[in-house]
Amino acid sequence: MNAIKALRLVPSIRPNLRNAISPSVRMSSKRGISIQRVAGSIGAEIHDVDLSALSENPGIVREIREALLQYQVIFFRNQSLEPKEYLDFTAHFGKPVEYPFVRGIDGYPEIIQVLKQEHETINFGGIWHSDTSYFENPPMGSVLMAKEVPPYGGDTLFANQYAAYESLSEGLKQTLSTLKAVSTSAKADASKTREDRIRDSGNASAQSSLEAVHPVVRTHPETGRKALYVNVAHTSHFEGWTEEESAPLLQYLFQHQVKPEFTCRFRWEVGSIAFWDNRCAQHNPINDYHGFRRRMLRITLEGDRPV
Repeated sequence: MNAIKALRLVPSIRPNLRNAISPSVRMSSKRGISIQRVAGSIGAEIHDVDLSALSENPGIVREIREALLQYQVIFFRNQSLEPKEYLDFTAHFGKPVEYPFVRGIDGYPEIIQVLKQEHETINFGGIWHSDTSYFENPPMGSVLMAKEVPPYGGDTLFANQYAAYESLSEGLKQTLSTLKAVSTSAKADASKTREDRIRDSGNASAQSSLEAVHPVVRTHPETGRKALYVNVAHTSHFEGWTEEESAPLLQYLFQHQVKPEFTCRFRWEVGSIAFWDNRCAQHNPINDYHGFRRRMLRITLEGDRPV
């Protein structure tokens, strides 16, 4: 009896056998999707799925969510979604919410345009970060869909914050276990990573500055795993410490949490989608395509308060 027949006859052990078939590709014989890892620490591409038809396939929705929780960021190719289809897809995994600093596209306030034009030199969010950690309830996830891409460049990096935490010494883990850190939107303003988009398409009703205090080590509400939850774009200092006192330890953490072995790199194509878990992953869009246009659509999913 070959392995595939055994897999069908013994469904109770299917997950173990399925994972054993290949370390890089996991296929579901029942639903026909495949999941291929893109790096050792984080990231996987999901193939053979039509994201516009998920309402008819609740089993595939469960598999996609499981993949997100396992790999922290998942990628799809060749998806031609209209705005409503895009919004419906993301709503299977959380509640789409408006981004406070940028107006949504016509008819869809939850979908914003992330655009860098040919003449611009600053890109949107061009620094390592977890999205809007200066919210009291930062987003659970973010979903980005490519509509126009440059001929080269414009890739996005992602970093595994479980791995960043787990690789720390026991002594440093103990030190961080009681610390909280202050995140502020003022750092994003200072780095100019939001400047152009706010000026051109900003939401006039948005607060000028936001600030929140969160644990330095966050426990994921679904997996129960611990992750580092500070980032160079938004974290200014530890609660009860001055910025000067905080700087040496924060700088160490900022450098440590994006070591190459914790990361993956995604090359965009028109119709590509990235869906990342802000609770345990950071990302960094690389600004290396001056002179070319890059246009994406983004949806943010509502989150809860980090603990």
